[in-house]
Amino acid sequence: MTKESKLPVISVIVPAYNVEKYIRECLVSLVEQTFRDIEIVVINDGSTDKTAQIIDEFARKDNRIKVITQENHGVSVARNRGIEQARGEYISFVDSDDWVDSNFLEKLYNAIVNHNADIACASAIRKRKNSEKYRFLYKEEKEYTTLKDKIKVCKVPNCCYVWNKLYKKSLIKNTKFKIGVYFEDMLWTPTVLKACEKLVTVPDTFYYYRVNKSSIVKKCSDKKQKDSYTSHKFIIRFFKNN
Repeated sequence: MTKESKLPVISVIVPAYNVEKYIRECLVSLVEQTFRDIEIVVINDGSTDKTAQIIDEFARKDNRIKVITQENHGVSVARNRGIEQARGEYISFVDSDDWVDSNFLEKLYNAIVNHNADIACASAIRKRKNSEKYRFLYKEEKEYTTLKDKIKVCKVPNCCYVWNKLYKKSLIKNTKFKIGVYFEDMLWTPTVLKACEKLVTVPDTFYYYRVNKSSIVKKCSDKKQKDSYTSHKFIIRFFKNN
């Protein structure tokens, strides 16, 4: 097997749409990871600004970056395509306007392997222009196996984030993000947590979530309100049934 054909251990999936202001910081944080055996699957989801040029600039310098270009179909299609194309045994999602600590993947990988877990979760900080707030702050490496504990430690339904985690690909490869809806994470995350047999929390590394006012989720519409209602109905039913 040649070096070029060797499969990466981790695939990082990065959906990108019109993020010319932020994508550079995101990609720098990924190419500088202390865990080197990765591929970075960037899905350019029909960007109309300079996002594509910046991605290509990084891809020319680092052959671990795999670029997929498609018409604008939304984050669910982009993530689903990323999962389909991912070659790693483990998968992580990083949004293109966010970034991570340089030891993020190394810490998560070591924990998920050492505990033979399905998911490893890192702490996360929400970043606004002039402030920041912990969304998760894990102070110990600890296993969780019951659905109740996994839901609690991941703060579902308030924080159904798909990022800040490392997943076994075998756990999520057949769980698709619902297409054409807002709050797709509220439908996806509880389903994955239920299927997960063991989850481990990981201290001392962070995912940085940028509050981007131009993001699709921040825009109000009748469809967004309808999808919010549908998502909350799903969560209520999920809790009732489980």
